[in-house]
Amino acid sequence: MRMRTALSTATATAALAAATCLTAAGPSLAAGPQHHTCSPYVSVDRFSDALDKTTYQGTYVGNFSALAVDRDGSLAAVSDRSALFSLDARTLAPRSVVPLADENGAPLDSEGLVVDRDGTRLISTEGEPAVRRHAADGRILDRLPVPDALRVAPAGRAVPNGTFEGLTRFRGGLLASMEYALSGDSAGLVRFQTWDRHRGGFTLAAQYGYRADTGLGVPEVTALPDGRLLVLERGFTAGVGNTVRLYLADPRRATDTSSIENLTGQDGVRLIRKTLLADLAACPDLGATAKQPQPNPLLDNIEAMTVTGRAKGGALKVLLASDDNQNPAQTTRFYSLRVRV
Repeated sequence: MRMRTALSTATATAALAAATCLTAAGPSLAAGPQHHTCSPYVSVDRFSDALDKTTYQGTYVGNFSALAVDRDGSLAAVSDRSALFSLDARTLAPRSVVPLADENGAPLDSEGLVVDRDGTRLISTEGEPAVRRHAADGRILDRLPVPDALRVAPAGRAVPNGTFEGLTRFRGGLLASMEYALSGDSAGLVRFQTWDRHRGGFTLAAQYGYRADTGLGVPEVTALPDGRLLVLERGFTAGVGNTVRLYLADPRRATDTSSIENLTGQDGVRLIRKTLLADLAACPDLGATAKQPQPNPLLDNIEAMTVTGRAKGGALKVLLASDDNQNPAQTTRFYSLRVRV
């Protein structure tokens, strides 16, 4: 989702290498001593602004809304301005880009990304919302069913720009996170929709409720092998900046809410349990600078996340990226974290 700013009116197959500089893709990687602590569970190793305000083959490099590790160890990255990039996992340098469009050739507000086991790309969009299967060259192969209630009003009960933001593999199938609550659900209670894999396709499966912090939405979710989830929550306040928090969430005993019309938080429904791993405002800034007010200059409009491997000692290597909205007051920034769960 394109978060407004004050200027604009408000499964991994390879670990990311610990490079200390970048190639001609952009400026050097900002680095310092390893394991900079954000909380007992999260540390930030480094950040990179190498791709900020750059172009590749005539396409603006930025607006990143999702990341995934591709089968060859490279990074797949989707822009919410209808572009699918391949990035070098070490340098972040773009290696290819393909355009994305819907069945009628119209641009897609692409938000979530999964590289499936056969190499196809599953990409969620929040305009309808929809989840489509794309070939590596961007061609649409098919699309998954979506419950009527999750569609944008008046077709459903979702608010515009508040639908499928996160997408991840989950229990052999898929899980997509809504960003904001449906009309009729209590504020902050967002729904996570799942699909089971069935005979080469996907069928609708359980749905769960998740309570986001007051004023925040869910821009990204990543499943762990044990069935738990890493969940990003994010918000923006003009003149203050971004709030970005990382949670560990456990849906394993949550109630299936697919047949519950309204979530109130007082109806005996077991929501997904969550534990705060870190408020990223508490991370060391590593010398980062911000182009607009931020509670920590390291922060920006973070909305992409993927697990790239495991560090020595067992911590997850997690890569985040921000969506700069092609805005001079924002930055395309990548963050390398270590997360203990």
